[in-house]
Amino acid sequence: MMRSKRNDGWQSILQNGIWDVPEEEERILSILKLSFDELKSPSLKQCFAYCSMFIKDFEMEKDDLIQLWMAQGWLHHSPITSNLEMEDIGNEYFNILLENSFFQDVTKDSHNNITKCKMHDLVHNLAKHVSNSKNRHSLFSKVEDFESTLPSFNSLRVLNLYEADTDKLPDSLGKLKHLRYLNVMKTRVKRFPKSIGQLYYLQTLKMPYHFDEFPREIANLVNLRHVYYGKYVEVPVGILGRLTNLRSLPSIKVGKEKGPRIEELGGLIQLQHGLCIYGLENVRDGEEAKKAKLVEKKHLSKLTLDWKLSRPSNNVDNEDDVLEGLQPHSSLEILKIGGFMGVTLPSWLSLASHLIEIELCECNNCEGVPALGHLPNLRHLKIKSMQNLKCLGSHFYGYEHVSDAVAGTSKETRALFPALKTLHIEEATHLIEWMEAPTGRVSGVFPCLEELTLENCRDLRSAPSHFPTLKRLVIRDMGSGMPVVSILSTKLTTLTYLRLSDIQGLTCLPEGILENNKNLAKLRLDLCYHLTDITPQGSEYCCSSLQSVHISRCQNLRYLPDGLLTPSLKKLRLFDCRSLEFIPDSTRGLIALEALTLIGCSKIKSIPTTQGLTSLQQLEVVYCPELSSLPSGLESCTSLQSLTITSCPKVTSISIESLSTALQELTIDDLQFLPALQGFTSLRELTIEGCNGRQFGQEFSASLQTLVSLNIIFCFELESIPSLDKLTSLRTLHPQSAASPV
Repeated sequence: MMRSKRNDGWQSILQNGIWDVPEEEERILSILKLSFDELKSPSLKQCFAYCSMFIKDFEMEKDDLIQLWMAQGWLHHSPITSNLEMEDIGNEYFNILLENSFFQDVTKDSHNNITKCKMHDLVHNLAKHVSNSKNRHSLFSKVEDFESTLPSFNSLRVLNLYEADTDKLPDSLGKLKHLRYLNVMKTRVKRFPKSIGQLYYLQTLKMPYHFDEFPREIANLVNLRHVYYGKYVEVPVGILGRLTNLRSLPSIKVGKEKGPRIEELGGLIQLQHGLCIYGLENVRDGEEAKKAKLVEKKHLSKLTLDWKLSRPSNNVDNEDDVLEGLQPHSSLEILKIGGFMGVTLPSWLSLASHLIEIELCECNNCEGVPALGHLPNLRHLKIKSMQNLKCLGSHFYGYEHVSDAVAGTSKETRALFPALKTLHIEEATHLIEWMEAPTGRVSGVFPCLEELTLENCRDLRSAPSHFPTLKRLVIRDMGSGMPVVSILSTKLTTLTYLRLSDIQGLTCLPEGILENNKNLAKLRLDLCYHLTDITPQGSEYCCSSLQSVHISRCQNLRYLPDGLLTPSLKKLRLFDCRSLEFIPDSTRGLIALEALTLIGCSKIKSIPTTQGLTSLQQLEVVYCPELSSLPSGLESCTSLQSLTITSCPKVTSISIESLSTALQELTIDDLQFLPALQGFTSLRELTIEGCNGRQFGQEFSASLQTLVSLNIIFCFELESIPSLDKLTSLRTLHPQSAASPV
């Protein structure tokens, strides 16, 4: 906590009497108090102590905590911080407390920004110890009758009614002249009293998302910095434009006849973080769009521009100009465009050099994507539901921008998409060609790409073959196997996860793809009806890192390669592989296998496991009519906790006596298996499904005294169930389509 202290400072700590405190918890509290005393700023100490207002183990939102500190007046400017906003000072305070371990268990968003945290109970005790016994400036209440306590809080700065059991606010609310923070989220409050317009010093206002009526009186709250309300709350015209101190405005729905106009955003030049603008179909033209002055909002980091999809298509001629007029500041980091029905995406998109993430969704009239490959900071790109997109070519890679930049030099070269980590192309149903990247004057393409997803691009016939760092590949719903063959070229050696689903015409994976990707850990194949082999006949395969194999509904698959089942494998699931004739034996044993599932594999006759399954925890075998026995050595699976064996008529016995202390869940369809359960002291759940027997054995109740749940399903011929009086632990009984206990 105090790694920056000088030697003399450490000497004074060493001589401190806290080391002589006898009780361990008191000693820890004293040590924490010493760390608290080392905090230099009195305001910082107050901010820490204020955290005692929350209950123990409460997950505090970072922004909310800073707004509460601000309401108390502890984030004042100093000579050092004169150019910082109060929110910036609060962010610095938060980071100092985090670095000193006063906060823990942080939650981060997808961009690694901290959004939430907790305090250890002992740290919370310290905060309570150093805080005032009663904070007269804050009221946190969840009871309905909080109004009676308001008169005793004459100088109230914070009124936090989050999740309070109340449906109204008193008219006396306006008397709280010093109030800076008001939170009524997750209450049943539907409207504010008109007196809210008298809270002139209010900085933060958090409304319920289901709010009926946005009060016009809020227009008087000129000191408001943060306002939160639901996406569908109707905001009257002329209110937001007067709140020129706003830093947080999560969303605005532009109105046509009623609701805010786009120009009301013009004066809100201090907006920070994220802004979603909905209802852009109500913006008349590009000139009106420019009145929002998004290009001047340099503190915005995230922007969503959204048009309503269900609107007449004959009124979209101006949308190209509208989107062009909504150009944001060049510092923007995240951009999402949805429902745009113009033909051309904006020119400024290729100039946004600070963009980290771009999402283009349901821009159905656009036939192309702007040049993006030259953007130096772009890490995440998602293209979804662009129905008219037909080709991704050299323009998409931004080749012209890169080649022009290096023209005339002999040494400098640049990569295309130099920082991109994830690329998702989904529901581009008319995309036919995804071209290879141009190679002249560039040092490479996709040098950092780790995740590629292609979904429902059924017309796609070509794709690039150069992905030098790709780890995760998902390809689904493709009308041809050609793009798969191209992407899974011999150049690809870095995969750790591969999923192929519903790939028409794919008969086997390209030769060498499994051998070359030594770190492949998960393989999943679904709905590949033309797949007959995993690898070409005669090829050898061994992947020491493979941990999970999931193959489902590949109904023409006949063989699994000999080297597929390796000692590293933990999960094997085969579902509806009705042509699969056998499972190869693992010469080195499946010593790590934890879960084995066979469902609907109608031709499999045996499960060869000559080396045993010592780590197996779950075994599920359903509808394998030719299977004559369970895996040999099952009695040595002392870790087995769950066993399901149904619709396997040729399996006449199960040897599981040695599992009596481990097995917890059992599902069977043959009452003959029940006598083998005597002495099973760990069994908690038993399911008997679709059995043909008429009677239980007499020893049934006596042998299963630890049973908690009993399910008897579709046992139409069962005449009776024996008395369950001896099943003293039984809590759940589901006799569905079965007899009742006698």
